Amino acid sequence: MAAAPPLRRTDSALGEFSPLKHFVVAKKNISDLFDQLLTYVKETSAFVEETCGNKALENIASQHQKLEIQSYANKLAVIKEVVARRHMKVAFFGRTSNGKSTVINAMLRDRVLPSGIGHTTNCFLSVEGTDDDKAYLKTEGSDDEKSIKTVNQLAHALHMDESLDAGCLVRVFWPKTKCALLRDDLVLVDSPGTDVTTQLDSWIDKFCLDADVFVLVANSESTLMNTEKHFFHKVNERLSKPNIFILNNRWDASANEPEYMDDVRKQHTDRCVNFLVEELKVVDREEAPNHIFFISAKEVLSSRMQRAQGMPETGGALAEGFQERLKEFQSFERRFEECISQSAVKTKFEQHTLRAKQITEKVKNIMDDINIKAAEKRVAALEDREYQIDRLEFVKNQLNLLIDDIKTKIKAISEDVESKVSSAMGEEICRLHVIVDEFRADFHPSPQVLKIYKSELLAHVEEGMGKNLAFRCSDAINASVQSSQGFMIESMLPLLPSSAQNQIHMLVPSRKFDLSYDLNCAKLCSDFQENIEFQFSMGWTALVHRFLGSANAQRALRLMDQNFQVSQPALPPAHTPSSGPNSIASQPNSIASQPNHETALMTQDDLMVAMATNVASLSSRTSMSVIIVGGVVWRTIGWRLIALSASLYGLLYLYERITWTTKAKERTLKRQFVDYATKKLQLIISFTSSNCSHQVQQEMATTFARLCQQVDETQKELEAEIRQLTINIDQLETVQSRSKSLRHKATELEKQLDAFTKQYLQPEQ
Repeated sequence: MAAAPPLRRTDSALGEFSPLKHFVVAKKNISDLFDQLLTYVKETSAFVEETCGNKALENIASQHQKLEIQSYANKLAVIKEVVARRHMKVAFFGRTSNGKSTVINAMLRDRVLPSGIGHTTNCFLSVEGTDDDKAYLKTEGSDDEKSIKTVNQLAHALHMDESLDAGCLVRVFWPKTKCALLRDDLVLVDSPGTDVTTQLDSWIDKFCLDADVFVLVANSESTLMNTEKHFFHKVNERLSKPNIFILNNRWDASANEPEYMDDVRKQHTDRCVNFLVEELKVVDREEAPNHIFFISAKEVLSSRMQRAQGMPETGGALAEGFQERLKEFQSFERRFEECISQSAVKTKFEQHTLRAKQITEKVKNIMDDINIKAAEKRVAALEDREYQIDRLEFVKNQLNLLIDDIKTKIKAISEDVESKVSSAMGEEICRLHVIVDEFRADFHPSPQVLKIYKSELLAHVEEGMGKNLAFRCSDAINASVQSSQGFMIESMLPLLPSSAQNQIHMLVPSRKFDLSYDLNCAKLCSDFQENIEFQFSMGWTALVHRFLGSANAQRALRLMDQNFQVSQPALPPAHTPSSGPNSIASQPNSIASQPNHETALMTQDDLMVAMATNVASLSSRTSMSVIIVGGVVWRTIGWRLIALSASLYGLLYLYERITWTTKAKERTLKRQFVDYATKKLQLIISFTSSNCSHQVQQEMATTFARLCQQVDETQKELEAEIRQLTINIDQLETVQSRSKSLRHKATELEKQLDAFTKQYLQPEQ
């Protein structure tokens, strides 16, 4: 056997070092370790469960790992309870009346168990310490405490209880204050004789599998019996090399035959050594003698009880050689305590320690796995965040560049549209007479019909010019707009979210762009006033207009009208026939009907200057040769020319008067409208072209705004993703930190378990 470990304390009751303290300290240490380990595993279980429940930390910790750690926590809780209940157990076996109970009483230094002549123990009895001040017992299957006062009362109680058989266990609880041996988690089990039952297998399974030491109490007055050997062979089959001590009791009888003492002792020793070494093979031959002792339990019990009562321990009827037998018994106790303490620590805690190491290693591996996965995911998240930051920066910079580029492009297209519309509208104004000539509607000079006619004419002109402008400009402008929109989409497509890229045609639908020219002719020409009254081309008014020009003619006519009215103040207004060739009243735009303050500014001198200027202009146009010829003709023909001229003048007037029909009036109105509308439309060329340019600009700006809105969504998505990645990275860093910390705790626990193993479970060299 290995030497006892150095961890011992002096027992005040025994007055010597107690090797049993080794088990007590080891039990406390291993219990503390299991407390720490259970707390640690619960902490890791909560950590893994929290990690599994976080979607952002998906696939870092698995449900399997969570359940695995939870199972470890449950197992550790069970082991912790088992360790807390662990105690050292020694089982005493032997034939009936070999003194098993007496040996136990001698070790307990009191008559705790019934002993005496004959079969005194008819069932299994276990003796263990209690913190109570009173002794009591519990029978198997009952928690009722039965009070006992003396060993004899206990013995009588057992005999009286017919329900108890040899396979039952009665637990005797003896106050620890009365027996120092029971203070160190030691349980002593007494058994019926091995020769009183055939149920050896059930005894072993029920009472011996957790025993740390077996003590075979033999009778030194005889030899080892087969029944005793057979029982321990059965024990050896179920347990690997059990710790067995053989006590040859009643050795005090050898004092009666001192001459044979050494020979008998050698005979018993050889047989016991052969049994332990050759038959059971539990120890080697050199160690076997240390497991064989020759004692007298009855003498030791009597001596110790006398000493407890203050009497000399050698008093009474003690055979010769008692001191040697007492020392032998004390030697057995020391060897027994050393063996059971070391053996109990190993048998009770070794497997649990190994299991704790396995669990710690498993949990540490799980923490390593979580740490590795968190690190990998954190690196990926950092790379992803860096990529998203770069992409966000690219989107912002690219958008700024595109904004300037597209604004320039929109401006250029808008200016081109303005130029095209202005040019086309100018050309269409020049062709206005064609549109007006194409107009067909019922015409009559009555005011009601004229109003409708002019309204329809305005609508026709607006529609016709709109169609012509559209024909000239719309296709080219639409192609230019669509080309620019395509350029914008193509340029900004890489900046859009992937979802928007797949739905770009829905977000920015391709449609034909139609310009609205909005000429608004009705409002523009609302003050148009036609003049469709008959006007003789050679009449006074026409001639005045022809010679003086339009502006001077009107002022001259107004002046002459005023002079005419002054020269005839008493005459009533005369109604000159409208058919008169020189009729002034027939002119709807006469000076008499439209007085103007400019008349006062027109003097006769001015009129004469104007007439002279126009006559001079006429002479320059017809040349002097015409006048000379006219004069020659006048002298040659005379009054005939005048008559002929008058006849031609009258025929011309008659012809014009006859041809002044409704159609002529309509043509005149159209001509007047063309002249009037031309001037008005020319005034809005710039406005209309600017309006069309603005429409194109608005259309392209709308498309660009939609694309920019989607780019804004891209930026928002990228910023949100960057924020989420930052949160994930922080969480992953926390997971890494916690997993490292928990792994370090596992390493510390492993070190403590290794230290426990080295101190308590590995034999000292």
